[in-house]
Amino acid sequence: MGALHDGHLSLVQKSLAENDLTVLSIFVNPAQFAPHEDLTTYPRTLPRDLELLTAQQVTVGEAVRKASAVFLPQVQDMYPSGISQDISVQKGTFVEVKGYGHQMEGASRPTFFRGVATVVTKLFNAVQPTNAYFGQKDIQQALLLRRLCKDLLFPHPEPDHVHIVPTSRDPTDDLALSSRNVYLSPQERKLAPALINALQDAESAWLNGQSKDQCILRALAVIDEVKKQAFVHGVDMRLDYIEMNDSETFDVLDASSNNQLIGDIPVIVSGALWVGKTRLIDNIVIGDLSRII
Repeated sequence: MGALHDGHLSLVQKSLAENDLTVLSIFVNPAQFAPHEDLTTYPRTLPRDLELLTAQQVTVGEAVRKASAVFLPQVQDMYPSGISQDISVQKGTFVEVKGYGHQMEGASRPTFFRGVATVVTKLFNAVQPTNAYFGQKDIQQALLLRRLCKDLLFPHPEPDHVHIVPTSRDPTDDLALSSRNVYLSPQERKLAPALINALQDAESAWLNGQSKDQCILRALAVIDEVKKQAFVHGVDMRLDYIEMNDSETFDVLDASSNNQLIGDIPVIVSGALWVGKTRLIDNIVIGDLSRII
């Protein structure tokens, strides 16, 4: 959706290395924002985005590859029947991946994946890419889109050509790069790594054989400790969720599940945390990463 950072650029670099031609779409999609969410304030930095893209290049043999095109559709192009953030009054064609959009992020943002599946279907139809690249930070979105391509028999891209690229992080504290990080005040930015620290504690507990419930308690303890610091500094911090889910079904793991019972099936430990007025998301995939990323 623009406001590019190094995470987005890592997707561009991956595509340049693996394809002769690379197209990047930039479109702030109104259909994936609920009426109370930040559509109007979402950062839009197109001139800077284009400068960053122009600077990207990869040398393959004797060829120097750069982005071939930037696709910049307007709202009326993508939604010819018009678009409202209120789904009860929307008109036109929309796409929904049933049974995979109500867990994890979908529990807090129930219309989000309907909007994502719809706009990405339109983008795939317009561009017809051989390969498509998405970031792991939005792991549920990426896996849902892979299923979308499989269920709807997309020829471009085929499901196994929907690539998920590892999350780009700040090298100093592992905070996941996000366009919304610009919303954070300096003090909020110091507290923001609480989420990844909590997920890492849950991962460590899981790898040590503890149950899913014990892993979640470990993560919650990290958040509770940082919330005390946040209170001292006048920062409002609210946990939306931390959960552990099956990477194929997105079902919540049973409370007593552990890594010995699950085996190599990848498990997603994910969460969302409000730091001030900014909602941060992150995840860690535990298990056989080659099955996903």
